[in-house]
Amino acid sequence: MLVFVNSILYLYIFVIGIVVGSFLNVVIYRVPQEISVAKGRSFCPHCQALIKGYHNIPLFSYLWLRGKCADCGGPIAIRYPLVELFTGLLAILIFAVYGFSFAWLVVFVAGAILICITMIDFDTMTIPNGLVIALMAPALASFFIFPEVGLLTRVIGIVVISLPMLVLTLFVPDAFGGGDIKLMAVAGFMLGWGNTLLAAFIGILLGGAVAVVLLVKKTADKHMAFGPYLCIGIMTALLFGDIIIRWYLGLFGL
Repeated sequence: MLVFVNSILYLYIFVIGIVVGSFLNVVIYRVPQEISVAKGRSFCPHCQALIKGYHNIPLFSYLWLRGKCADCGGPIAIRYPLVELFTGLLAILIFAVYGFSFAWLVVFVAGAILICITMIDFDTMTIPNGLVIALMAPALASFFIFPEVGLLTRVIGIVVISLPMLVLTLFVPDAFGGGDIKLMAVAGFMLGWGNTLLAAFIGILLGGAVAVVLLVKKTADKHMAFGPYLCIGIMTALLFGDIIIRWYLGLFGL
């Protein structure tokens, strides 16, 4: 009986996640084009036809329509159902860590914003200020949800990575984007300085690996979006930071 109840609860969390993921697709598409995310129904980017409600069911509609617009037959990018699926799985993962609580809500909201930042940065090589400001909401809420992360630790977290990034950018133009710096400042308050260092390390490790691949392939474009890798680091630190840090220190008997 308990297994059945847990299964229903996880399914419920997954449905919430994919529905939110459907909205995130709207944000990801509209914000760079400065289209309101609060007004107007979803539309096909090819023929501009309004998408009917029963054609806008997360995951299911993409499979039902076989990845094509119901009006013009234009292809629907696979990224749309993938964002929905990933958001649903992230909702489940956060639930597994924090249970059904305010902590789950705060971390899930942060994760949703980080997904938007990741996809938009991949698309445009920019991180919208509006999304960084939006991230301040869960960051401030985390102060009350996670009181074990002290105020001083959070204040140091604001500058421990963002300040060196800013200084480096002053000496090496375009070393980091302004959005990356602001992102790490907000994340620093949310995570505290220890987990902020971990988040940056993960981001640099992943971003560096991708940069090496691009250099080996000798691609014409020498620029790459760094924000997505920072977002992965931030989310990892938010979920498992303390566990990873304790494991690392344990290797040295600390």
